[in-house]
Amino acid sequence: MPLFKRNPFGHYLFLKKWLIRILGVISHSRYRKFNNLQIDGSEILRDLPDKNVLFISNHQTYFADVAAMLHVFNASLSGRDDSIKNVGYIWNPKLNIYYVAAGETMRSGLLPKIFAYTGSVSIDRTWRQSGKDVNRQVKNSDISNIGKAIKDGWVITFPQGTTTPFKPIRRGTAHIIKTFKPIVVPIVIDGFRRSFDKKGLSIKKRNVLQSMVIKEPLEIDYENEDVSEIITKIEFAIEQHPSFLKVLSPEEAEKYLEEEEELNKQRTFWSS
Repeated sequence: MPLFKRNPFGHYLFLKKWLIRILGVISHSRYRKFNNLQIDGSEILRDLPDKNVLFISNHQTYFADVAAMLHVFNASLSGRDDSIKNVGYIWNPKLNIYYVAAGETMRSGLLPKIFAYTGSVSIDRTWRQSGKDVNRQVKNSDISNIGKAIKDGWVITFPQGTTTPFKPIRRGTAHIIKTFKPIVVPIVIDGFRRSFDKKGLSIKKRNVLQSMVIKEPLEIDYENEDVSEIITKIEFAIEQHPSFLKVLSPEEAEKYLEEEEELNKQRTFWSS
């Protein structure tokens, strides 16, 4: 790889590779020691093309979700099945992986700016800014940049645009799917909200059961399915459709928490 080769966003690939290596080594224990990430479906990743893939997922923290996916993606591509054991896979990372993130989040400090260099496609949210509701037009440059990233590689997006569960899917994701026609791969994550703070930088609780399920690509008729139909497919695929939401009684909630705590006790977090 030429020393000064850049990606379509002007980032030097040599620098990006070293940032991913360093951050990958630093963050690895978050998913292997303090908590043990359970993975299902990583073999699906090896059957995907090198470009034109869009990953859709529910969202629980600002940064830990994406970091975990980068670990899983690179581990799978290096031959590991549902495992991120031995962080050596991060030495030769896939460099054309991107993730869609709010611009204000990625500009909020030195560390987010460093994270952004590893693959952020920063956009200005049309519905939220600085913790307040807003209503503004989508920037054409944001759509163009997401399309540029899809054409160059793999893109991760969180179509609800928030870490709050069961919020509506943003229509923009469906429009992007119809416009750029990527292969759409759903991912369902859990346990990140309980183990990390909202930003995903600090460990809030150890020995939490974390999971990541990678599903088969969605079957989408890009020409004939409308936006609302695609949104419904996304809701079910990432398990955020209202039908998944069950209101628990206090007794049911207490039982659920007891069962979850028992499951966490059964985990062996420091074993190989």
